[in-house]
Amino acid sequence: MKETCVSFSSSSRYSAKISQVLHLDNAGIGIRRGRRSIVAASPPTEDAVVVTEPLTKEDLVGYLASGCKPKEKWRIGTEHEKFGFEFGTLHPMKYEQIAELLNSIAERFDWEKVMEGDYIIGLKQGKQSISLEPGGQFELSGAPLETLHQTCAEVNSHLYQVKAVAEEMGIGFLGIGFQPKWGLKDIPVMPKGRYEIMRNYMPKVGSLGLDMMFRTCTVQVNLDFSSEADMIRKFRAGLALQPIATALFANSPFTEGKPNGYLSMRSHIWTDTDNNRAGMLPFVFDDSFGFEQYVDYALDVPMYFVYRKKKYIDCAGMSFRDFLAGKLPCLPGELPTLNDWENHLTTIFPEVRLKRYLEMRGADGGPWRRLCALPAFWVVASLFCFYIISILCMVWW
Repeated sequence: MKETCVSFSSSSRYSAKISQVLHLDNAGIGIRRGRRSIVAASPPTEDAVVVTEPLTKEDLVGYLASGCKPKEKWRIGTEHEKFGFEFGTLHPMKYEQIAELLNSIAERFDWEKVMEGDYIIGLKQGKQSISLEPGGQFELSGAPLETLHQTCAEVNSHLYQVKAVAEEMGIGFLGIGFQPKWGLKDIPVMPKGRYEIMRNYMPKVGSLGLDMMFRTCTVQVNLDFSSEADMIRKFRAGLALQPIATALFANSPFTEGKPNGYLSMRSHIWTDTDNNRAGMLPFVFDDSFGFEQYVDYALDVPMYFVYRKKKYIDCAGMSFRDFLAGKLPCLPGELPTLNDWENHLTTIFPEVRLKRYLEMRGADGGPWRRLCALPAFWVVASLFCFYIISILCMVWW
């Protein structure tokens, strides 16, 4: 059963629902201005979705299972963040400088602008996107690519474009896992609605959540799977090897200009950010683990928000299970769409995260050579995951 995903995704009812997300995600609601389009803030699709039937748990499981694809269609995705700073003062970039940088990259290199209200908050070009983390960390979410050579070329191209514009502005970028010089009070806040909700909620559930939001940078690798069984093998290998990846790529030893006692301060911060949604997932190693068990876990992770009418509605701490039943206090009587489920999955932060692919999330931000090395590490690990798990079982048990 777990060697196939067909049973989840073949029903016409589920296929109709998943097509809502796939079709609307590609619609890219936007307008053309001259040669470039301006795209509304992601996710801009909820008003176009009409819920004709309530979602079921089976639909949520089927959404994850729809990521299964044959090996010839597997791709590699790389996401990396970096800190921008002023050359003269070493101060973090202000939002106004970030906006100028984004606008200039868009004009010079033909990217589409992503807006939230009147604010530019990112760029899109094909399947690549540039986005802003809460404290202005500059992130490239790379396109799904076939080879490691392509991912490295993508990194090179992105860094070239950013450097070409930023140097003219007196701006530099630092590849490191934790802001080495400035305190929380010195970090600008990006004008994104979801971050305001998170900023208010984080101090209620951990002592280091704001540091995670505003002062960390990571590199992440995304990998495909062919079946539920293949997902399980890769998920387990990813969790088992994540501490090794964290150690190999540790790169955050300074806090406010002084050694902080950690090789990876970024990793330490996750230990007290929000333990309901972060850390390791021991249940992945249970014999019963699969897509359904991950859905059960995700349903119990408290929500942050629901996106409606181009605004983020604060639902922090509420239950997606209640949302499924139409009993969400912030939207009484309203039912979720698959878009809402997709958004909820992005607010869960374990060391390995399951969406319609697997995200390996345990490495500090770093310099160029590490941005190319981390995908290589995880691609090799994913290809030999069966042997890795077998060896670890022999050692541990």
